[in-house]
Amino acid sequence: MNLYEMTAHELHELLASKKISAVELTENLYARIDARESEIGAYLELTRAQALESAKAVDAKISGGETLAPLEGIPCAIKDNICTKGIKTTCASKILENFVPPYDATVITKLRAQNPVILGKLNMDEFAMGGSTENSAYHLTKNPWDVTRVPGGSSGGSAAAVASGEAIFTLGSDTGGSIRQPASFCGVVGFKPTYGRVSRYGLVAFASSLDQIGPLTRDVTDCANVLNAICGLDEMDSTSTAAPVPDFTKSLKVDVQGLKIGLPKEYFVAGLDKEVEDAVISATEVYEKLGAKIVEISLPHTEYAIATYYIIAPAEAATNLERYDGVSYGARVDGVDVVDMMTNTRTEKFGEEVKRRIMIGNYALSAGYYDAYYLKALKVRTLIQKDFTDAFENVDLILTPTTPNPAFKLGEMVNNPLQMYLQDICTVPLNLAGLPGISIPCGFTKDLLPIGFQLIGRALDEETILRAAFTFEQTQNSGVKIPKP
Repeated sequence: MNLYEMTAHELHELLASKKISAVELTENLYARIDARESEIGAYLELTRAQALESAKAVDAKISGGETLAPLEGIPCAIKDNICTKGIKTTCASKILENFVPPYDATVITKLRAQNPVILGKLNMDEFAMGGSTENSAYHLTKNPWDVTRVPGGSSGGSAAAVASGEAIFTLGSDTGGSIRQPASFCGVVGFKPTYGRVSRYGLVAFASSLDQIGPLTRDVTDCANVLNAICGLDEMDSTSTAAPVPDFTKSLKVDVQGLKIGLPKEYFVAGLDKEVEDAVISATEVYEKLGAKIVEISLPHTEYAIATYYIIAPAEAATNLERYDGVSYGARVDGVDVVDMMTNTRTEKFGEEVKRRIMIGNYALSAGYYDAYYLKALKVRTLIQKDFTDAFENVDLILTPTTPNPAFKLGEMVNNPLQMYLQDICTVPLNLAGLPGISIPCGFTKDLLPIGFQLIGRALDEETILRAAFTFEQTQNSGVKIPKP
């Protein structure tokens, strides 16, 4: 097996036992990037010099006999909406094309404490607004399993890099499914933690009450190790939770005996791809054979989730993106006066999807429409949250498809934004409720496209999700497989 195909915990053992060096490992990943990147397009920025310096420092620790942290020396990459000091952070937008943050996001500070090797910054939908990574201002990212298809989004670069062997693990962000949907499309593990579990300080805001950073990994063990590194209270983020952070690796047990898993009938309806449905139902049968109890449940307000999300998220986006005015920072396009300059800057430097969501958001917040749209959406959000609260009185986890279909063709939905928005039907409700969820691989279509299913847990109960995901992975040998070029 090539080094780039291995998990972080396998590579950790090789590094600790001195069977490989961190420099050798880093060079192996860059060789893979050189071989695949022209076709996949996962990266926006590579940081070879810094990465090799980091690897040399890890090798010095190994030579000195020091104990390595679980992620030490492991090559990883970061979604380009997470601030990295001294490294460009563009959000895949022309308006931030030359922005170099003067500080690290809190998750990067926490990650650097374990000394992984950061290979570069990853492509995404502009300002995380999209579900296919076709909205990047720079280039398309393609699905490593079929380069005529999308990798998902907005963390498409993050998922594609792990799936193609161009990174061992990555960080993404999830506002309405932007970690879990690309994880499903690319056949990797993607975890969206409880809202507040991971600091948002230094994450460029899309919709502040929905955004959450999380890992995309080769397997569930790697996922637990990354969560250990990035979770925890941060005084720089007022929404950060003070709840104690457990050692998530202690949840990695093959045991679902007696676990109650809910199947919401609203997620298994007309329009769900037959191959996806069959794979997800097969996963439930696996759990049943392993001793879990499968219970049909109802989440009655699911049908309103997309409409609710696409009022709340654009409203928050319109507010957050007001700061890009050509004055404070970012790109500027000159005009005859200040208003003209701001208009020119936003017209030229924002992409079409970003403009669309700003207009939707401003409309929903405008005088005469605030009560009819935004306020009503907040009330429906509360009802969606209550659906989950009621359901978790009877079950321990909820199992659903991650996406209603496998990865679609590049360009297939570019001119149909409503159809693109409906792709989020299985993932959006979690963000509205602030709950944790994981997507793990559970098979392939007849065309060899990955399929994933989603496990949803109670707030701050990442441990039960990880235990159930680990049980499925270990008993079904469902770890990430690297597609051959």
